[in-house]
Amino acid sequence: MSVEFQPGQIVSLEHSDRNLYAEVIQFVVSRQLCWVRPLLLVTHTPEQPTITDLRDGSDLLWPSELFRPALDTEVITLLSQILVKEPKPELDTLAKQQLHQFIHQLWQAYQEGVGSRE
Repeated sequence: MSVEFQPGQIVSLEHSDRNLYAEVIQFVVSRQLCWVRPLLLVTHTPEQPTITDLRDGSDLLWPSELFRPALDTEVITLLSQILVKEPKPELDTLAKQQLHQFIHQLWQAYQEGVGSRE
């Protein structure tokens, strides 16, 4: 079943103990891709989740089948923690590295899953 996401909708990519939350900019129906703008990366820990602000990062074009709609109840608290902060003039190096590492690991897992279905 294919889901068509709407511009402005918040979606989530999940891998291991992390979730990337992003805002849909456009859904590319012909290619089943989502153009998204990352908002935050949440690393779940036994204590309290670590939230990395990605609002000033690069957009992604990613297979829509890997996204799921984010529930309001799961993101409101997380978003409120980063929205009260002043926007950073530029995404810091650590945040860029964390996003890059997350995307790389997720892509590797996706490729392995696609290869196993063939």
